[in-house]
Amino acid sequence: MATWNDVRRIATSMPDVTEGVREGVVDWRVKDKLFVWERPLRKTDLAAMGSSAPSGPILAARVPDLGAKEALLASDESVYFTTPHFNGYPAILVRLEHIGVGELEELIVEAWHARARRR
Repeated sequence: MATWNDVRRIATSMPDVTEGVREGVVDWRVKDKLFVWERPLRKTDLAAMGSSAPSGPILAARVPDLGAKEALLASDESVYFTTPHFNGYPAILVRLEHIGVGELEELIVEAWHARARRR
């Protein structure tokens, strides 16, 4: 399944992308707009999720809107999830070890488009 090297390779292949580390967390931005990032679960996430909290690496990705987020959540709960912190926010959390590289690429490209487009 996917790795951080896959995320890095895909994200940095997109135009105008910079990789950074903020507070020990790696993120990728387009024109200084965050589109994918490492998102370890916080204490509040773990408390809210209880025993259903996943282990392993977690990727966060922007999505175009809340409808796209709901569609991803409904598509495969073994890959996609959210926490109360992200309620009402157009971003999805991904169990990196459970997503295929092709699906990861689609997600990252869509995230890039969601942030790179002009308003």
